[in-house]
Amino acid sequence: MSAPPPAAAHGAARLDRWLFAVRLFRSRTLAAQAASGGRVHVNGARVKPAHEVRPGDQITLVRGAVEFECTVTAVPARRGPAPAAARCYAESAASVARRAAFATQQRLAAALTPRPRERPGKHERAQLRRLRGRI
Repeated sequence: MSAPPPAAAHGAARLDRWLFAVRLFRSRTLAAQAASGGRVHVNGARVKPAHEVRPGDQITLVRGAVEFECTVTAVPARRGPAPAAARCYAESAASVARRAAFATQQRLAAALTPRPRERPGKHERAQLRRLRGRI
């Protein structure tokens, strides 16, 4: 049996590993790209993927079009099941409200989008592709 990594032994982990372990990103590469691109901030500062994250740190990241804020509560040793990952951070009330408002806005936009009664035929699909710029 191998020993835990040294970062997990003292309650800290690399930012990209933590984001991947708590399932905020689908891969560690995507987490590292987000941190390198400036979409992830720890305690209000833009950081690199190798920045150490400890319990109590405030993390802000942009997921799609919504800003996600959370506080680190634990550092997992590895990527585990979703319920265990969710216990490693506490999302702020403002972040929950923003996500709910965005979801409501998206549902409303989808409901108001006109839908054809039947599937488009060959020529209608070609017209739609041209209209959308996907020739």
